[in-house]
Amino acid sequence: MFNLSEIKKIQDHIVCLHSKEEVEAVIDKVAAEMNEKFADEAPLFLCVMNGAVIFMGQLISRLTFPLQIDYIHTSRYRGTMTGSDLRWISEPTISLKDRTIVVIEDILDSGVTLAAILEYCRQHGAKAVYTAALVDKDHPRAEGGVEKADFTGLYVENKFLVGYGLDYQEFFRNLPGIYAVQKTENGR
Repeated sequence: MFNLSEIKKIQDHIVCLHSKEEVEAVIDKVAAEMNEKFADEAPLFLCVMNGAVIFMGQLISRLTFPLQIDYIHTSRYRGTMTGSDLRWISEPTISLKDRTIVVIEDILDSGVTLAAILEYCRQHGAKAVYTAALVDKDHPRAEGGVEKADFTGLYVENKFLVGYGLDYQEFFRNLPGIYAVQKTENGR
């Protein structure tokens, strides 16, 4: 259960780091790179739910090659600000065997979730696996975590981020830019 007064307090303590226009410009850039890379392929795009849904929706509308979409749902945060054990919620329904897969992620933070998804794709017979992250946070990667996405939108300082799919307790995904949550009086 969420605490509405806490959510409103967080909302009063967010600062825009990248506007909607800046985010859309980097999505254009990522799309141009992908249009070149995958011009002669028909990859399967996997959206990492729930965070990447906005990025993926906007990205694929800019792509000019044939593609399929599916999703994978894993979580380490489950409404908290710190990650824990990886929990698998939903697997793709389209076969990955002998396919080029593009995993779409909202944020590259510790890299643990993305590493597990890449391993999942390989174990399920993917021919090749690429990664795209809207945001690469300046944060030390965990041991075994993915260090760098193949396609990256923004590089952002090590702050707790919301907006454009990124959330705090499943709220603020709808904000039209990338925002940093500033500390409040109670330390959040």
